[in-house]
Amino acid sequence: MIRIAIVGDIGSGKSFIAKLFGYPVFNADRVVSGIYKNDKNCFRKIKKKFPNYVSSFPLKKKDLVNIILQKKENLKIIVKIVHPIVRKKLENFIKRKKRNEIVVLDIPLYLENKLNKKKDIIVFVNSKKKEIIKRLKKRQNYNVSILNKFKKIQLPIEKKRKKSTFIINNNFKIKTAKKYVKQILEVIL
Repeated sequence: MIRIAIVGDIGSGKSFIAKLFGYPVFNADRVVSGIYKNDKNCFRKIKKKFPNYVSSFPLKKKDLVNIILQKKENLKIIVKIVHPIVRKKLENFIKRKKRNEIVVLDIPLYLENKLNKKKDIIVFVNSKKKEIIKRLKKRQNYNVSILNKFKKIQLPIEKKRKKSTFIINNNFKIKTAKKYVKQILEVIL
């Protein structure tokens, strides 16, 4: 099985690129969202750490935002609670897809959490800062303070770029992006 990991800056279009490969995608953002909505054990752990901010199950985005904005260490505490659950779900995904030729890993903290294996193919999604900001502002949960806190727990963009096997310059045009993806698949298959 070939594992293709998609990395890049927040809002660079990692999920957009991941889907274009046409293989099963493990989307960590979607998995985390599901954990907040469905995992009562995770809810209890977060409530125990932050009893003044968490009211009821399922975990609400505004409660998480308030926790993260309160103290800079709070994001790291949440990540320590949620990450082992995500890691387990990733392991289950890999087991379920073991017969697939390729799987795509869309995991924002992929390198930071040392999820990479020696043979993984890492694709860096490069986008212009202007485009990223424009796209992020369209998101309903756009919050500059939250974004900055997330950036602080991520590796610098240049380090991610250097660790990558391929770079896709994402201009958010489907035809161009598909061309990059096709070229990568031709090289690795």
